[in-house]
Amino acid sequence: MTDKAPFALGWEEWASLPALGLPALKIKVDTGAKTSALHAFDIEPFGKADAPKVRFNIHPVPGREDITISCSADVVDRREVTSSNGETELRYVIASEIAMGERVWPIEITLTNRTNMAYRMLLGRQAIRDDMIVQPSESFCQPRLDDAVYFTTAIRDTVAPRALRIAVLSREPDNFSTLRLVEEGEKRGHVVEVIDTTRCYMVINAMAPEIYYDGERLPRYDAVIPRIGASVTSYGTAVIRQFETIGTFCVNGSEGITKSRDKLQAHQVLARHRIGMPTTAFAASPKDTDNLIALAGSAPLIVKLLESTQGRGVVLAETKKAAQSVISAFRGLKANFLVQHFVKEAAGVDIRCVVIDGKVVAAIKRSSSGGDFRSNLHLGGSASKVRISKEERETAVRSAKAFGLRMAGVDLLRAEDGPKVLEVNSSPGFEGAETTTDKNIAGAILDMIEKRMRPAPARKGRSKT
Repeated sequence: MTDKAPFALGWEEWASLPALGLPALKIKVDTGAKTSALHAFDIEPFGKADAPKVRFNIHPVPGREDITISCSADVVDRREVTSSNGETELRYVIASEIAMGERVWPIEITLTNRTNMAYRMLLGRQAIRDDMIVQPSESFCQPRLDDAVYFTTAIRDTVAPRALRIAVLSREPDNFSTLRLVEEGEKRGHVVEVIDTTRCYMVINAMAPEIYYDGERLPRYDAVIPRIGASVTSYGTAVIRQFETIGTFCVNGSEGITKSRDKLQAHQVLARHRIGMPTTAFAASPKDTDNLIALAGSAPLIVKLLESTQGRGVVLAETKKAAQSVISAFRGLKANFLVQHFVKEAAGVDIRCVVIDGKVVAAIKRSSSGGDFRSNLHLGGSASKVRISKEERETAVRSAKAFGLRMAGVDLLRAEDGPKVLEVNSSPGFEGAETTTDKNIAGAILDMIEKRMRPAPARKGRSKT
């Protein structure tokens, strides 16, 4: 019986770091160096003090700075490392598994910028096990890998999920939906921070636009989940535009939120995309009151403030005279409003569809309470499970897409001639839908963000820089 042959390493090898999402790296094996080092830039610590993390970017293919992989890892240590040229640097130390051939083993890695180095990683002697032998005159004793993986769609599946830094823009940190996003994100190893929208302020310039919060510049977030209240729509969307300007992925963009909050514009968007809705009329002149009522249909009618939310500012006028009185009162307050056909057959019931990333992930039936025509849960309405039709599902998805919203609550009425969209909410609450259907809406949002954070394949035709 012969002893097992030692695991041979040449002075250069191919390796992968699966936990960091790096499927192919050409590395240099250097027994003269004590610690292993990985090329990294934009190195940034984040997370809680008792569980620190670090994130960084890497150009895995030398000469191709257009290929960038973003990585995250737990911080093991920070220590001073002296390089071969005698310079001492304080580096973050992380732990990861390295794979060569059929061999996988854990190592510690320091992070440093190796942009000018021929190899993106240096394997130091601490990472070399006792049963390994280094043959300085040999190259590639272990199977070669191919960095062509960075140019194919396979890179999306190869890259492991990483810890993300996510901001939730919300003025209500104890709100059910906000708490669920934090809970679900932390369960997946992400760092989720709740940011009060109104405490943000912005530096606007062409070269370095920034966002500050309580006197300090906000860090770079992987994603932002806006939960902007109706009372701060204008300032909230300005903050989101600033995040968009600096290149942060926003679950819902400023333009979609703005359109959905302006009820007149929202109905015009629905009409432009030929999406069914109750007949709606709008006018500025008091002389047009009777024509306005006639255009919306016969009484009963709904008179709705453009700034209404959660069912407030919405009035049912059961007769033409009542509609005239309500319109006159709203005009006396110099308020903008819509007059809308009342769908009698809905009988105080609507359908709330929660659409995430182009799919209906939950649907509930909301019923009014005490004879009220409004079915909002905030006004005492009740919720129950509901099975929606294919047409209703398609209408909800088309509505969210029309506004460019990746997260939306689409409210539908079941009319005799098909589903009618009442409203598209860009900041839907999760409590009613999650507790009624047992669906994980917060998880669906995190799924979408994780999917978007996966790298796209690089173009082969790009010249080396």
